[in-house]
Amino acid sequence: MKIMSDNSKKLFEELLKYSQSDMYPFHMPGHKRNMDFLPYKLPFDIDITEIYGFDNLHDAQGILKNSNDKARRAFGSKYSYMLVGGSTCGILSAVSSIVKSGDEIIIARNCHKSVYNACTLNSLDVHFIYPKQDNESRVCMSVDTDSVKALLEKYPFSKAVVITSPTYEGVISDIKSISDIVHSYNIPLIVDNAHGAHQRFCRLSREGEPIENGADIVISSLHKTLPALTQTAVANLQGDIVKQDLFEKKLSVFETSSPSYVLMSSMDMCFDFLMHCENAFEEYCVRLASFSQKMTSLEKLSVLCHGGDSIGKHGFFGFDKGKIVIVTTHTNISGIQLTEILRENYHIELEMAYPSYAVAMTSVCDSEQGFDRLAFALTEIDKSLEYVVTPKCFPDIPKPEKANKNTDKADVSDKYVYAYPPGVPIVIPGEVIDTETRNYIEKLKKAGVEVTR
Repeated sequence: MKIMSDNSKKLFEELLKYSQSDMYPFHMPGHKRNMDFLPYKLPFDIDITEIYGFDNLHDAQGILKNSNDKARRAFGSKYSYMLVGGSTCGILSAVSSIVKSGDEIIIARNCHKSVYNACTLNSLDVHFIYPKQDNESRVCMSVDTDSVKALLEKYPFSKAVVITSPTYEGVISDIKSISDIVHSYNIPLIVDNAHGAHQRFCRLSREGEPIENGADIVISSLHKTLPALTQTAVANLQGDIVKQDLFEKKLSVFETSSPSYVLMSSMDMCFDFLMHCENAFEEYCVRLASFSQKMTSLEKLSVLCHGGDSIGKHGFFGFDKGKIVIVTTHTNISGIQLTEILRENYHIELEMAYPSYAVAMTSVCDSEQGFDRLAFALTEIDKSLEYVVTPKCFPDIPKPEKANKNTDKADVSDKYVYAYPPGVPIVIPGEVIDTETRNYIEKLKKAGVEVTR
């Protein structure tokens, strides 16, 4: 849905107006504007630069080193680094610290565009893992370990493997098995764990937690699922394959030399929270379980791996219960239409929507009242819908081919084409926009998904 510009509006005033409304945020950031999880509000008067006594993020020796050490202890990693450029700067640094220009790399096709940008910056020869799609919800499934093994056998000189786990929709891959396969080639596994910063601390999401299951570089966005400000993330290094000095060198390239102390202070408070968070996460799990129980009454809508649905039904290795993926496949509305109903009629704002589902992002900071509001709304909406026995299934994500010397230049993309969120490219520069791909993009647009290029 396009939002028209209004030059009379001021950003701060609009933000204040939204914060004072009764709109409930089932979207990022993970702090959910719930100040009970942070001991202080964060005003402008603490916005400083690297003055005496406040250390240097790119050569942390004092108070910022203490914060990195807190992160290392909380996440159980060998080295940890605060990131003020979101997971994006961590991913750019991770890939660039491993490869040289022209190297081969293996990545999951459903990786975030930042992974693709890292490949482009380093002129890498990319080989794709194509995760299958779930028949009913159409979300991408777990990365298949056999596919990883087959690609490494075919391209044994690849310098790294990069996957996303959990995905935007909460699907978790078998990190232990994948890391074992990758390490047999003496190369690192990089995991984009942007949506899994909470995994280590939440028993309903811990399966496949990457640090304890052998991943070498794990990039996690604190702000997505934890009480921290937007743009905050952490890079965790583990094992002996990755060279710490090379990672730090690349991080100094991709991360600003003027880091925000407001952001870093929120990270420091988040790390303190994680050291003593067992009760908070247990209460969160209880709220999730209660919500899931209420979803058993749904007859037309379904919630992925909640209510009467299960991981086994979809063949996922694991699933993050903190993701509420509401599937509309067997109803007479789309995921986009569902988000509009929730926004207009129930004052609930979701994270994103696709034709066959919508995503509500939850965190440890969500209140019992918030879950109750969502459960009530979905139950009431479900009663008003029609059940569609044989739904029109949205087509598979296309697999565009690379252009060759005989390809008509008019059909070759010179840009990334992606739906945002989540920022996973449908087409990348140098690939052919064939009829299948063009039709897929048009179907997304017609359904109300904003496609960016």
